[in-house]
Amino acid sequence: MTLPFPSREEIARLTARMFLEIGAVHFNAAEPFTYASGLKGPTYIDCRKLLSFPRIRATLMDFMAGTVLRDAGFEFFENVAGGETAGIPFAALVAERLALPMTYVRKKPKGYGRNARIEGVMTEGQEVLLVEDLTTDGGSKLSFVDAIRETGANCGHTAVIFYYDIFKDTPARLAEHGVQLHYLCTWWDVLAEARAQGKFDAATLDEVEAFLNDPRGWQAAHP
Repeated sequence: MTLPFPSREEIARLTARMFLEIGAVHFNAAEPFTYASGLKGPTYIDCRKLLSFPRIRATLMDFMAGTVLRDAGFEFFENVAGGETAGIPFAALVAERLALPMTYVRKKPKGYGRNARIEGVMTEGQEVLLVEDLTTDGGSKLSFVDAIRETGANCGHTAVIFYYDIFKDTPARLAEHGVQLHYLCTWWDVLAEARAQGKFDAATLDEVEAFLNDPRGWQAAHP
């Protein structure tokens, strides 16, 4: 059977190309970005910017729907949940393509009313796909997965547009929690496409590659 989806390699290349085309990729080794963790790095990606480009947005959501269907099964999922906040619009777009109910998961109970973390209808035994914009080490996904499982639903899959792929224990960390990660592209794909297009100067790209190969070492040298 031939699936009507591009290969994983082509999806990765095209996704990286789209990020570069709309200026969602930022490389700056001279003035590193500060991440939420407080650590620094020469890379930053703005996935939310994708929402403002309808053709790119639609293509990437087609890619994501096709990826999870190919990897998990065409009739496997029964609900699509978005993680607050960035995952919510992407979950809605994927749910529309898969013709499935959409819900979302709060980072923490809102503190009033039902004090719920799950918004929308999620029922016991449902197979739920958690959708987010990106993941670095997978840590934030586990809290969302646990909130979904507390309803009695099942969540063994999470899909993101962008995966850092620089912390090698991430897949194992998720697997230990019973979660499989699906993604469209990584920093390695973006770096390869940036080199192919001649984006950024060679010194900057070399510094980015050094960071990707040893992020903790790079951060230790750039406190």
